[in-house]
Amino acid sequence: MKFGPVPLTEAEGAILAHSLKLPSGRLRKGVVLQAAHLDDLRAAGIHEVTVARLGAEDVHEDAAAHLLAAALFDRAANIHLTQPFTGRVNLIADAPGVVLIDADRINAANAVDPMITVATVPAHHQLRAGGMVATVKIISYGVAQKALERAADLARGAIRLAVPVHADASLILTEIPGGPGDKGVEAVENRLTGLGMRLSETLRCGHDEAALAQAISRATGEIVLILTASATSDPQDTAPQALRRAGGQVTRFGLPVDPGNLLFLGQIDSRPVIGLPGSARSPVLHGADWVLARVACGLPVDSAVIARMGVGGLLKEIPTRPQPRRPRTAPSELPDDG
Repeated sequence: MKFGPVPLTEAEGAILAHSLKLPSGRLRKGVVLQAAHLDDLRAAGIHEVTVARLGAEDVHEDAAAHLLAAALFDRAANIHLTQPFTGRVNLIADAPGVVLIDADRINAANAVDPMITVATVPAHHQLRAGGMVATVKIISYGVAQKALERAADLARGAIRLAVPVHADASLILTEIPGGPGDKGVEAVENRLTGLGMRLSETLRCGHDEAALAQAISRATGEIVLILTASATSDPQDTAPQALRRAGGQVTRFGLPVDPGNLLFLGQIDSRPVIGLPGSARSPVLHGADWVLARVACGLPVDSAVIARMGVGGLLKEIPTRPQPRRPRTAPSELPDDG
């Protein structure tokens, strides 16, 4: 591709590099200059313009962006493309889900030519329908076809959207005198709605192993969520023990994500069970969102997967957040609903 200033006598058919304000109106960059455009430029006293002219082996920015974007995902991946505009094409989710990304493929494509770029959301990012998965931007007005084809081959199939495989969930609340009551039900229901799921039932029971075990056994949802009135602080605490008593098993207690440390994961009769920390009563981004979204979409969530969530898992800290004051009570007396 050739780029630079040329006299108007050589500009027809070239791509205008910079927008120009003319008496007849604004001539936007990226337009392919035609005879009428050149007449308007001459009338405005302009005799030279900066243009880009594609060579025989170059691909226009819009066509290039579409070709690369189309290579990134399988057509059955619940993703669609926007129309190319100024060398950009966006990948949009057709359904709620979790984005799966082959980072090595994306990195390889971005290393082919600085003018060829792919930007994505983080791996395992949860999206609602209509959310942007990735954007392809061709920075220059055209790129070499060989470079484009190589980038497309390297990036092929690098993006997938895993969609929920479960339709509903049960929520079990334990109760204690002066406890939080129904606080948190709305936040949990909104989390499920964001995944295209529904809260099929809310069960309530006393905060003891026997009562909770009975509630777990009665739950009918495809996923069982447990939100206890008192924080679960040990693998042998009330909620994990109640799951075992009901015939289920605990596969992981503890999450290296803050907030969300006190989450536990298990199953009963092949159905996933998630023990939610008290902090999940808040609607803010939470480690429970990460676990629930993966479980809902049928993605593997074992102890090894959870152990790798720590990098990027500090969700509530910000640089200006002050250090906590020294507590007036002993640390052992302070509640922790991580």
